Amino acid sequence: MIIGGIRKTTLIDYPERIASMIFTRGCTFACPWCHNGGLLDQGEGLDEEDILDFLRRRIKIIDGLVISGGEPTVHEDLPRFISEVRKMGLLIKLDTNGSLPDRLEPLLDEKLVDYVAMDVKAPLEDYSAVAGVGGFEDAIVRSIEMIMKKARDYEFRTTFVPGLHDERSAEGIGRLVKGAKVHYLQYFRPVGTILDPEYRDKRRCTEEELDRYADIIGRYVEKAVCRI
Repeated sequence: MIIGGIRKTTLIDYPERIASMIFTRGCTFACPWCHNGGLLDQGEGLDEEDILDFLRRRIKIIDGLVISGGEPTVHEDLPRFISEVRKMGLLIKLDTNGSLPDRLEPLLDEKLVDYVAMDVKAPLEDYSAVAGVGGFEDAIVRSIEMIMKKARDYEFRTTFVPGLHDERSAEGIGRLVKGAKVHYLQYFRPVGTILDPEYRDKRRCTEEELDRYADIIGRYVEKAVCRI
């Protein structure tokens, strides 16, 4: 595992839990608006044993670990790392873009993750533009279906970027995740290491816009929620 960063404590990234959070390096996508663009290449990482020792010291403080990225499933040794963390009695939340269902499925089948949050970038016809690469459409559909069927607990979420998303996008995303129990809508934030400099000056959606998109997606899922 190549770990590019750590957040010692988070109260918002694992629903109803206190957690630590790590960010793996490397990703299958190149979303031009990504605010974690610095994690795109695998590069050098933090010492894994240091991370595990840190978690062992915090098991009385935290409930679980959020594994985010980048895209964690690019790392073949992710199951081994998760197994080491689970030995401490910590819950595991996985953030994924759903691009590698063959890597995701064993994690679900072997009950290695307790919560999955999948980013649904766009309707399938817009995926290549929003994700920065093409050819993953079938994988996205498969991962969505798999998560809804096999995950212990889950959420889908979309970051809405002005100029990339609109009401048509919301409609397509809603159809893509039809039947899901919850879909979160998030504001694009022009902060961090934005991958494409053009997006550093983009505005975020207005509250009214995001509410309108939530109303559309809410026709297809049990609950659609705007997340600040």
